[in-house]
Amino acid sequence: MIRVRVTRALGSTPREAGAEMFVTPDRVTGTIGGGQLEYMAIDRARQMLARDEADATMDVPLGPQIGQCCGGRVVLTLDRHGPAPQEYADALIFGAGHVGRALARALEPLPVNALLIDSRAEELAQASGPTLLTPLPEAQIRAARPGTSVVIVTHDHALDFLLAAEALARTDLAYVGMIGSATKRAQFERFAASRGIDAAGLTCPIGAGFSRDKRPEIIAAFTAAELMARLTSSSLKKYPCTS
Repeated sequence: MIRVRVTRALGSTPREAGAEMFVTPDRVTGTIGGGQLEYMAIDRARQMLARDEADATMDVPLGPQIGQCCGGRVVLTLDRHGPAPQEYADALIFGAGHVGRALARALEPLPVNALLIDSRAEELAQASGPTLLTPLPEAQIRAARPGTSVVIVTHDHALDFLLAAEALARTDLAYVGMIGSATKRAQFERFAASRGIDAAGLTCPIGAGFSRDKRPEIIAAFTAAELMARLTSSSLKKYPCTS
């Protein structure tokens, strides 16, 4: 397998420095932005596999000569690599009602391992993707890996508050969001303050500021976008573009 990595991104480029894809003779995982740049890199990677080359570098201007008009310049490093890493974040969705099921569907094509959690078997039965039936959902928050995202959309405000408090007691989660209104947030802030919990890290309402449409699928779409913005912001800081 050949790893293709963007090591420099100058000016306007389709992906940032640090972006990677992995090339085998018959498969490509990940992307460095598509277009002719990616086709060239895949072709070069497969040449390396055929010739048993260990590494290579490509310095590609993104102009008319390759049929791309980004205007920037990309330096690619190609090297031998083991299996492609699974760069998937964990997301726990508490509540398998209309919004929870819609959010799980919205996250399916994204690099997220989403788990839909509820104590109601009949609601989970209507879901697609991984589910967990449990009477103690808060235990999943305690056991979650650092960097996990937590989205709370249950049918019970008291349970929402319990789960949000459990999540905010941790300082290593990527995102903690709860469905609701400004009034519900204010109620939770009073609840949290009475227990010495800082509610500043809570996103509530979730998916807000985009539209007043309250259909579950619309809320789910905006929440998925909000969640991915949070998850990807750290990688953009880690691999900034230079110009």
